[in-house]
Amino acid sequence: MIPLQPPRRLIDVQIDDETVRVPEGATILDACRAAGKDVPTLCHGDTLTPKNACRVCVVEVEGARTLAPACSRKAEAGMKVGTETERARHSRKVVLELLGSSVDMSTTPRAAEWNEEYGADPARFGADAATVEQPAKVDNDLYVRDYSKCILCYKCVDACGEQWQNTFAIGVAGRGFDATISTEFDTPLTDSACVYCGNCVEVCPTGALSFKTEFDMRAEGTWDESRQSETTTICSYCGVGCNLTLHVQDNKIVKVTSPHDNPVTKGNLCVKGRFGYGYV
Repeated sequence: MIPLQPPRRLIDVQIDDETVRVPEGATILDACRAAGKDVPTLCHGDTLTPKNACRVCVVEVEGARTLAPACSRKAEAGMKVGTETERARHSRKVVLELLGSSVDMSTTPRAAEWNEEYGADPARFGADAATVEQPAKVDNDLYVRDYSKCILCYKCVDACGEQWQNTFAIGVAGRGFDATISTEFDTPLTDSACVYCGNCVEVCPTGALSFKTEFDMRAEGTWDESRQSETTTICSYCGVGCNLTLHVQDNKIVKVTSPHDNPVTKGNLCVKGRFGYGYV
């Protein structure tokens, strides 16, 4: 049973030319969404503490010296926020160009749309721009680690760590441009503390972590989300009551996710719930 919380005071925030009312403690991003503003995000996760890693959600706050990350900056009463100012748009453009020049963004939802919207041209840095390109790590039958698509948003680290799983099988190895997501002490996955829950796959925003089925189907050219249906059901393995969303293509389950608004697990599953659908 979820305990009742005392009501929060409502505050008024001006987003562009519109005043919206949000609960005290809400972020600028919450206020922007309440105003119907489509502010791009990558490292933001609705079930995780903001990390401020990607900076594509920056907005301009009246009176502030620097741009503010909308995903983590708390909204304040009377605050005036500009989501489409020249300064904010230019910053997003540069961030998208830097990411696109060094990382494979081909499976990042809406990346191409944002590049067009902000006039970002990742190719302007030239063919000699340093990238994180590397072969995908295919070392198990459940999920694939393709770090050439990783933007170091740390969402997988947080999901595996103290925010959710408490397994601490994921960390960061290396420094500077050589930094990469890795297992603890950079050990082989099979020797790590990984329990194959796939919660890291759930929160990955770029496809750097993906189901083995999805990875194989993309390689074959058969992955087609337009032909997929989604059915939410309840996991049958135990009595916890986790919700599963089955993604089905050509009458075959191709991956399993979980609704983030589910009060039982908030998008998290165990290895059986996420990957144990073969019996179907």
